[in-house]
Amino acid sequence: MRSSLTLRVGDPTAFALALAVAEGVPTTVETLRVSLDGEPVTTRPLADAHGTRLDLFETAADGILQVDYTATVTGRAAPASVDPLDAVVYLRPSRYVPSDALVTFARDTFPGLEGWPLARAVGEWVHDHLRYDASATSPAGGAAETLEAGAGVCRDFAHVTAAILRALDHPARLVSVYAPQLEPMDLHAVVEVLVGGRWVVVDATRLAPRAGLVRIATGRDAADTAFETNTLADVELLAMSIDARADRELDDDPDEPVELR
Repeated sequence: MRSSLTLRVGDPTAFALALAVAEGVPTTVETLRVSLDGEPVTTRPLADAHGTRLDLFETAADGILQVDYTATVTGRAAPASVDPLDAVVYLRPSRYVPSDALVTFARDTFPGLEGWPLARAVGEWVHDHLRYDASATSPAGGAAETLEAGAGVCRDFAHVTAAILRALDHPARLVSVYAPQLEPMDLHAVVEVLVGGRWVVVDATRLAPRAGLVRIATGRDAADTAFETNTLADVELLAMSIDARADRELDDDPDEPVELR
């Protein structure tokens, strides 16, 4: 797995990166290098929820910030555990997942379904009714805006999927992942839905096999799982490169439940 970011920094800025694979994912080689105009920047690791690993640092001068992360994943993590609070936290509406506004729509569209059959049907509906279009997305737009536009990128597909599932009383959360065989290659966003005591993956984009996904960050929506968060000043993303490869060709059957490991 490899991520590379190049940003232009102006005023003093505080950063939180979520690029490292989650705690529990077995790795052999893992490096994070951050530099400002070629000078090393020291980062501070911080643990977030569900194994999310953040790297914090601040810059005090103008310049070009370079971030490079690499990891060699050697196996699969254990299935995600279920906390009693999950059924509370991941049923609540959130900034990009206003599930309370979609209750009537969800009930009318998916009557009589629950569990995995519901999750599968929601993923299929979102896949069939949204168009993947990078020009249609907005950093401030949530599930309602995506439904109105009828298009978006992976985070938009995930927000709509999670909103419908939460509206139907199924806990659902967003996960940022590295996704081998994703085209075009990028960081990816999928949904985990709590079904029968397991967190099962729904990826309405169907752009990458779920069996190869590697967890990075987990949360209510994109606000919790952003690969880069900055405060104190604005920054400009100049370039971004992602590479995720598996040691064999993977396939996927969207009708079968898969846990993110």
